[in-house]
Amino acid sequence: MEWEAPAIVLDTRPYGEGDVLATVMTEAHGRHRGLAKGGASRAKAALWQAGNLLQIRWTARLADQLGTLTGEMIHPGAALAMDEPLPLAMLSAVCAVSEGALPEQEAHPRIFAGLLQLIPRMPLGAPTLTRLIAWEMVVLSDLGYGLDLSACAVTGRTEDLAFVSPRTGRAVTRDGAGDWALRLLPLPAFLTGSALAEPRDWRDGLRLTGYFLERDAFGHQHRPLPLARRMLYDRVSALTEQSRTEQYKDNETRHGG
Repeated sequence: MEWEAPAIVLDTRPYGEGDVLATVMTEAHGRHRGLAKGGASRAKAALWQAGNLLQIRWTARLADQLGTLTGEMIHPGAALAMDEPLPLAMLSAVCAVSEGALPEQEAHPRIFAGLLQLIPRMPLGAPTLTRLIAWEMVVLSDLGYGLDLSACAVTGRTEDLAFVSPRTGRAVTRDGAGDWALRLLPLPAFLTGSALAEPRDWRDGLRLTGYFLERDAFGHQHRPLPLARRMLYDRVSALTEQSRTEQYKDNETRHGG
């Protein structure tokens, strides 16, 4: 058995002396594992980093065997994201979510295509969070846990959608939320295509998708949300607080305070 395809490295773990057990994702073969011989060596360690796009060849005697992987670099996503903490946190999060949430050897071309668009944009930093959150919405949808943001679950209106029910995953307007607003999840306006995003929106978007990823995609496996994904939320929350502090100081300066 043998196949060859572009693949994104999602995870590697030591295996024996000098080898690594690699998890990759391709468009047609989905999440797939294989043994990368010598993958932990000085010559090959940089190749098998999570976030890299490689041209992969997988070979095995039988389809249900572990098989071996060889690869050639197409795009060094890991190296390009390592210069700044936020791009690295984003890259680690999407790889961890893909590795943990997706069934093995099940094709998810929309998720794979989203990663191909996301990873080269990681070095741009915070603006890429908008695409990352939209990608997590695709992950939820493809796994059968999609949110319904088409209309308010209470009023049926399609305007002023501001919340999502944590129970049903359906959108709710401000008027429809009423006294229940504090029990609902904020819905960032950029997810309904009605506004540009700012740090608070990225935080709320990560909170929204993270809630349903943890409850459904990982909860049904009796596993927690990956640490890398939780650390990304914490980093963006800190970014939000920093932005709020800077805005406050700017307002104080303008008003002579």
